[in-house]
Amino acid sequence: MARTSQRVAAAGRHPLRTSGEQAEAELTGSASSSLLGYDLAEMSDRTLSSGQQTLVDSLRRLDGLDLGAAEPAAAFRPASWAGAAGPGFDLAAIAHDASDPSPGPMHEATEATDEAVPPVAEKLPPACATASETVAAVTAGETTAEAVLDGVQQRVAACDAALNAFITLSPDRALAEARAVDDVVTEGERPRPLAGVPLAHKDIIATRALRTTAGSALLRDYVPTEDATVVARLSNAGTALVGKTNTHEFATGTTGTVSCFGATRNPWNLEHVTGGSSGGSGAALAAGLVPAATGTDTGGSIRIPAACCGIVGLKPTYGRVSRTGVVPFAWGLDHVGPMARRVRDVAMLLTAMAGPDPYDRTSAGETSSDFGAAVDQGIKGLRFAVPEFCFLELATTPVAETVREACRMLEELGARRLEVSLPQELALVGPAAIALFLAEGGAVHRSTLSTHPDAYCDETRAFLSLAEHVTAHQYLQAQRLRSILAAELARVFQTIDLLVTPTLAMTAPRQDDREVDGAEGPIDVRAAMTLFTRPFNLTGLPALSVPCGFQGGLPIGLQLVGRAFDEATLLRAAQAYEAATDWHTRRPPLFP
Repeated sequence: MARTSQRVAAAGRHPLRTSGEQAEAELTGSASSSLLGYDLAEMSDRTLSSGQQTLVDSLRRLDGLDLGAAEPAAAFRPASWAGAAGPGFDLAAIAHDASDPSPGPMHEATEATDEAVPPVAEKLPPACATASETVAAVTAGETTAEAVLDGVQQRVAACDAALNAFITLSPDRALAEARAVDDVVTEGERPRPLAGVPLAHKDIIATRALRTTAGSALLRDYVPTEDATVVARLSNAGTALVGKTNTHEFATGTTGTVSCFGATRNPWNLEHVTGGSSGGSGAALAAGLVPAATGTDTGGSIRIPAACCGIVGLKPTYGRVSRTGVVPFAWGLDHVGPMARRVRDVAMLLTAMAGPDPYDRTSAGETSSDFGAAVDQGIKGLRFAVPEFCFLELATTPVAETVREACRMLEELGARRLEVSLPQELALVGPAAIALFLAEGGAVHRSTLSTHPDAYCDETRAFLSLAEHVTAHQYLQAQRLRSILAAELARVFQTIDLLVTPTLAMTAPRQDDREVDGAEGPIDVRAAMTLFTRPFNLTGLPALSVPCGFQGGLPIGLQLVGRAFDEATLLRAAQAYEAATDWHTRRPPLFP
């Protein structure tokens, strides 16, 4: 399905690919070179490990690209206002002040066990209800927000030692927020849209008077003085903050195994990864600890744990949800989004989270709307495509067959399947993403990597230290490639409403897996996990993962991708599929 695009020919450049076979080989090479794991035994202060060298070599593939007159993508937008600076993260200043921390009272989550010891399922408190069920019950007076919170806290206390999903709990704030909701209901006032919903925030999102660690010893005792914009908006909507969830350190990885607080474990099989970097949120949702959570997504970090844990996760359009108060990884790729067990719940969360923010220069001017208003309208007449190139051809056979079956269901529900040709530049997403991750992430951590290197986990330090190997030319080539990809996919979406792909090429790997089988042989597991997700971080398009099946007791995720700022169509399609299947009703046997 690879093709020579008319745009490339018109620009007088050689096509990137001329056959499907060559394109597959190019993409597989891109995957294997996007190595995020390192042979730390080989590493020294003077030489690169073989893994690091492979990654650096991949960047050189950007050097010789003829990208015509394409201009670099730009995140900066001029503004007509002059507001005060919003909450942010000056890591150097935080690290400097860490010698005299004053975190105040903290409630650490239940200490995780070194080994995967499952709880006794018969003795567990019941799993929490969904967010929409909770709102309905609280606003109808069938229960109280305080009672709902108490049930959630009991579930967390009973389950989290096995999962390690939470870093810090916030019982005092949660109780105050729950009681505020109950007061509104008791007084007969108009209830808030998320009244009484217990919620967890990924621990790279700032929470006032509650530590925000980013999974790193560098920020172990850091306590922000302000809430991030999304935290404030969700609190105003009636949620109760249960606590902060574990994350791959500084959101730099895809497995959820690298955190100074230990790895997060998958509720479906404790020996397997949750996916990252929002793995704590994914695990907490799948195990029924909370009905709603937030995540961030720079290369797939909402959708990957959603697929691994069998829940719903949405990466909105870039700029739809504010990043103010979120620890950055790569400014131009970072997204904040909702995670939940049901599509309807994700729509409710997005409605509260979205909207312009004058403190975030990348915030779009799009106003928020009720994303749940049209969620039940069905998908009759919607047009979708299922690309083989760069997607199904690289998935494992069970995953590919499961996704094809899901597409047959979409057709039965009234959607129309069309054939489209995707841009060949997709084969170069790997090196482009790595260039952007390293250049921008390296800038964020440049000072603290120098002054506090031992505060970083080994793998994180090994990755970010490679920033010095990214040239200005490579960074700009990656940004120019983004512009081309965005324009090409915009053309694709002139004829379809949705792209449908697997979220991951495989199910959740084991905690100790280093490689998975790829089209051209073994591929590093961290690289393989972002194959199908990172193109839509580069292009900023909205993408959602919803469960669509199981293999070997582990969930499989279906990824739906839409045109910019058309999350409503994604949610409508996901809701139609969810309502027609029962995958979302299944519970991990260890956490019924």
